[in-house]
Amino acid sequence: MKLIREEIEDVRVLTEETEGGGKNMFIEGVFMQADLENKNRRRYPEKVMRTEVARYNKDLVEKKRAYGELGHPSGPTINLERVSHMITSLKMEGTNVMGKAKIMDTPYGNIVKSLINEGACLGVSSRGMGSLVERRGVMEVQDDFYLATAADIVADPSAPDAYVQGIMEGVEWVWENGILKAHQLEEMKEEIEQATRSRQLEEKKIEVFERLLKTF
Repeated sequence: MKLIREEIEDVRVLTEETEGGGKNMFIEGVFMQADLENKNRRRYPEKVMRTEVARYNKDLVEKKRAYGELGHPSGPTINLERVSHMITSLKMEGTNVMGKAKIMDTPYGNIVKSLINEGACLGVSSRGMGSLVERRGVMEVQDDFYLATAADIVADPSAPDAYVQGIMEGVEWVWENGILKAHQLEEMKEEIEQATRSRQLEEKKIEVFERLLKTF
């Protein structure tokens, strides 16, 4: 499976008063879209999107475990140290996936609040895993699509992230004992371990490093 990201620029900011007189800050808007070719030349069939949104709601949103991070994480797993918000609502409206997320009082959440208070324009980026099949020049997401988070908060949703696009999206990810691992990196690690046993460590390190550079 490949790491898949999609960016949305138009999200709204709102505040809601709490019972104690305080305020909670939220972002809401279209988090994902189905049945259209996006700027990354990918398409999510509506059936695939509806199935995964339902799973995400049941497994994560309803259990208050649907988190997102600030910035462009390099892999599919959630790093709790970088969590800035919690997705509180995710639903299909036609072919749009409408979402709402509460900005949390975490270190990165407070950065988001400061940016918003200073007038920053932010967007969201979904992050998931899935197989892709080319159909008439468009990469169609298959029914093994797995949503890691409905929304990371990003400052440059309209610009491609060269690091993620060039490295992590090009890596094959596999499930291993319930953990997502970068398959190519695991293979390279095994090669180095074998070279250690055969006393060819330095040559193998150079060879693996050169191959890794070619994937960037």
